[in-house]
Amino acid sequence: MTFPTATSPLVGSQSTWGLGPSVVLLTMPGPWVLGVLVNNVWSVAGASSNTFLLQYFVNLNFPSGWYVSSAPVITADWQASPGQKWVVPFGAGAGKIVWVGGLPFNCSVSAFVNAVKPDFGPTWSLRAQVTLLLPTSIFK
Repeated sequence: MTFPTATSPLVGSQSTWGLGPSVVLLTMPGPWVLGVLVNNVWSVAGASSNTFLLQYFVNLNFPSGWYVSSAPVITADWQASPGQKWVVPFGAGAGKIVWVGGLPFNCSVSAFVNAVKPDFGPTWSLRAQVTLLLPTSIFK
């Protein structure tokens, strides 16, 4: 599902509500995490929209809590003009699981170059994330 949460028309729709399927395939052989996430969302109300997202992920975990990964988000706007539909980044990053006050956090930084992009898009991006990892047992 998508909701109209953009604060400006320059960063997204302020009227589009969307629905679409998502699929995740994941395997964890040894220290590796490998997989892909795919979805497509069509507008059901507001401005017309038809967008695609594919994120493959390759992660190598080390015993110390450090890891290296590549997880670019490839997108397409099926309604855009020819040559303006795709954003295809390539890149990688690193991260570490850290404990703060008994709670685990996943901290990471990744950099990506957009090998394919619309005329108006950025040529590169930097992703910095801090995620609190809650154990599933607290939801039972």
